[in-house]
Amino acid sequence: MKNCCALGLWIFLTAFIPVMQQKPIKIFLAGDSTMAIKDKRAFPETGWGMPFVYFWDSSVTVINRAKNGRSTSSFKKEGLWQSITDEAGPGDYVLIQFGHNDEVPTKKTYTPEREFKSNLVQFINETRSKGAVPVLITPVARRNFDSSGNIVETHAVYAAIVRDVARLEHTPLIDLDREGQQLYQQLGDTYSRLLFMHLNPGEHPNYPDGKTDDTHFTELGARKIAELVLADIRKQVPGLAARIVNAPSKR
Repeated sequence: MKNCCALGLWIFLTAFIPVMQQKPIKIFLAGDSTMAIKDKRAFPETGWGMPFVYFWDSSVTVINRAKNGRSTSSFKKEGLWQSITDEAGPGDYVLIQFGHNDEVPTKKTYTPEREFKSNLVQFINETRSKGAVPVLITPVARRNFDSSGNIVETHAVYAAIVRDVARLEHTPLIDLDREGQQLYQQLGDTYSRLLFMHLNPGEHPNYPDGKTDDTHFTELGARKIAELVLADIRKQVPGLAARIVNAPSKR
């Protein structure tokens, strides 16, 4: 009788335990300064990959390899991409966001349009060859308003290349160019400044002379962009969606 009671209690308790624990996976972040982990001396500048790590259950490890000033070409040359392919494996995910530095002809990191497209295709193919899942992300929109208070596109050519590659390669796409513009427009010229590095002289000890930067995010801005990414993952990447915790499903 005691054995029957013990068995019944065990069945009752285990009914509330998942039959299979989620397989541990890694999410790799490959990108530039808008995604990267920042040094304390740069605070309050924050890459969106920093708050992104807090929205996942214990089965997920986020590995942020994004670096300031990198393009697809410099990311390859410095071995940063190789470090991801060396470590990625079946069931992992690689989020790929470039364009800010690729598109500027005056920068050493400049990547011509054809090479940019080729690099993205290479990243996709090599991710898949490891059994991992690539996710393309357009360059996140800069804050740029015209005199009428309307947001102005600044990534037209290179964001379009990312969209084109995603379509041709059947890769999930997170369009932070368009979605970022929509967010800034909704907030308007004045309030959207809170998302970016707009500091008055003496406002923060790291920037005694102040700063005006419409590319890089504050903590608030980084979190808002991370929320855009998470909302799109919920809709487009079902293998990851179930592992998100405390993230909005709609914007």
